Amino acid sequence: MIAVITADLLNSTKYSGELLTEVLDILKEEIEGIETKYKNSKFELYRGDSLQGIINPVSSFRSALRIKTAVNKLRSQEAIDCNSYRIEADLRISIGIGAIEFERDSIMESNGEAFQFSGRTLDEMKKTGRKMILKTGIEEVNNEFDNVFLLFDTITDKWSSASAEVIYYLLKEMKETEIAEALGISQSAVNQRKKAAGWDAILGLIARYEQVMKQHFIDGE
Repeated sequence: MIAVITADLLNSTKYSGELLTEVLDILKEEIEGIETKYKNSKFELYRGDSLQGIINPVSSFRSALRIKTAVNKLRSQEAIDCNSYRIEADLRISIGIGAIEFERDSIMESNGEAFQFSGRTLDEMKKTGRKMILKTGIEEVNNEFDNVFLLFDTITDKWSSASAEVIYYLLKEMKETEIAEALGISQSAVNQRKKAAGWDAILGLIARYEQVMKQHFIDGE
């Protein structure tokens, strides 16, 4: 069993050239980081505003969230000048878990149940406005995370870029003091942003997701 993450940028045609370039650069950087961290993972950017990757099921949500927050934390020069922390760039992300029938050097040429779950679900999401969905061959798992990810969307829709930035660094396992130093703010400010972003609830969701993946699909990295 594998996980396939498929994602595309929301409203990318409205991004300034500067912001789109920054988004694509950060996506390439995050993809490389994930591939280094998790063996046998592989990602590709395609169509200029989309990505698809193969990864083990246990690590799939944490990696998807890392990609999302890396994009959410970006601020255009205009936003910086206006002191705005509104989220300017976001992703629609579908995680499909299942078998792989054949794998080629290019992910775009690979196929199987996991690819079908992920790709088809992403297409359906364009009609519903959802931003994160999991699709597997087990309805019990699908039902649990359909409800949970709906709540997750509600939480992340209220994020500021500052909140997303703190979550991003927490996902990289940095301590509050390290984040404060990196951002040039106080530790108490980091803690406030962490609480405002709902980090404790998100951490609980990550733990539950990884537990279910180990129970039903694959154990280990």
